[in-house]
Amino acid sequence: MQPTTAWQAMAQRPLSFLTSSWPWRSLAYLGGGVLVGAAAVLVFALGLAAGLALLVVLIGVAPLVGLVLASTVVATVERRRLRLVDLDRLTDPHRTPDAPGLRGWAATRLKEQATWRELVFTLLSAASLWWLDLLVLGFSFGLPATLIAATSADTWPWTVFGVIVLLASPYTVTSWAGARAAMARTFLAPRDTELGEELREVRASQSRLLDSFDAERVRIERDLHDGAQQHLVSLGMTLGLMRLDVEEGSAQDELLTQAERQLSTAHQELRALIRGLNPPVLADHGLVAAIEDYAGRFPIPVTVDLKLPERLPRKLESTMYYVINEALTNIARHSGATTAHVHGRYHSDLFILDIKDDGDGGLDPAGSGVTGLADRVSALDGRMRVSSPVGGPTLVHVEVPCRFA
Repeated sequence: MQPTTAWQAMAQRPLSFLTSSWPWRSLAYLGGGVLVGAAAVLVFALGLAAGLALLVVLIGVAPLVGLVLASTVVATVERRRLRLVDLDRLTDPHRTPDAPGLRGWAATRLKEQATWRELVFTLLSAASLWWLDLLVLGFSFGLPATLIAATSADTWPWTVFGVIVLLASPYTVTSWAGARAAMARTFLAPRDTELGEELREVRASQSRLLDSFDAERVRIERDLHDGAQQHLVSLGMTLGLMRLDVEEGSAQDELLTQAERQLSTAHQELRALIRGLNPPVLADHGLVAAIEDYAGRFPIPVTVDLKLPERLPRKLESTMYYVINEALTNIARHSGATTAHVHGRYHSDLFILDIKDDGDGGLDPAGSGVTGLADRVSALDGRMRVSSPVGGPTLVHVEVPCRFA
C-alpha cells in the first residue's frame, strides 16, 4: 500500500523513507509552520484592528468577527499545507452563508462549531505551535551546525553528538510534522454533525441500498433453495423412474446417464451459488469461519489470518464477506497469482483488512471490479486503497469503522 502520510511512510519503510520525498515534505511543512505561525500573530492583530474599525456596523461583536475572519484565513492555509504530510484532503466544514454581505457571513460563521475550533487552532498556532516548529528545526539543524562549526581537539565528543543529531534529523522532523498534522486534522476536519444535509442523505441512501441488497440476496437464496433446487431433485427422481423402463446398455440408457451427469453438475453449481449467496457458516459461525471455509475450496492456496475479539455486527460481517469473496474471485480470474493472503484485525474502533496476492499486478483502481468493492466499503463509511504495481504484488487495504455492542 502506498503511504498517504509522512508517519506511514516512515513506519512502513524506515530505510527507503530516507531517499523518498517525505523528509523534504516534512521539512517544508515545519518551515511553512514557522512562517504561518508568525503570520498568524500579524493576521490576528489585523483582524482585531478590522473588527474595531467595524464597531459602527456590528457594535459589540466586531472585534470577534475580525478574529473569526483571521482564523478562517489561517485555517484555510493550514488545510492546504497539510497536503505536504497527509495526502487525504480536508474538505471545508463551513456551509454557505444564509445571507449575502459581511453581516450574513458573520451571522452564519458565529453559529458554526468549526469556526470556534479554527479560532482555537489559530490561537495555538500563534502562541505555541510555530515556536515548537522553530525549536525542532533548531535542534535538528541549528544545533548540529553550531557543534560542527566549533570543532576542536577538546570538543570532538560534542561534534560526534552533532553529527548523530543531524543524521537523525529526517526522523525527528517527520515525527513532529506527523504529530502536528494529526493535531491540525483533529481541529480542522469536519465533524459528522457538520456534514451537509445532502451528504447525510447520500449516506443514508447508501445504507438503505446495502440493507435492500442483503434482503434481496436472502430472498433469492430462499427462492432458489425452495424452488429451482427442489425442481432439480424432482427431475432426478423422474429420470430414475424412467431408467426402470429402459433396457440397460441401450441408446436410451446412455442418454439417461448423460442427462443424470448434467443434472448432477447443474445441482452442484446451484448449491454452490446458494451457498455463496447466503453461506450458512457465515450466519452460524461468523466471518472468520466463513472465510476459512471459502479459502479451503479456493482453486489457489489462500492463507487466512483473521483475528477478532468477537463477531462483527451483522451488516459489517456480511459486507466484509462479500468484499473478500469478490477480491479473491478477481485474484483467481485475472491476477495469475499462485498464492493469496487475507489478514484482518480489529484495532481502535477500526476493522482493518488486507488482501494480498503474488500475481502480475497492474490492477486498475478505476476498473468496475475495484469500484464495486470500494462502493461496498464506502457504504459503511469505510475507505479502500489499492496498490498494484506492474509485476506485482497487489494489495487491497480496507479500513471500516467498527464498534461492538
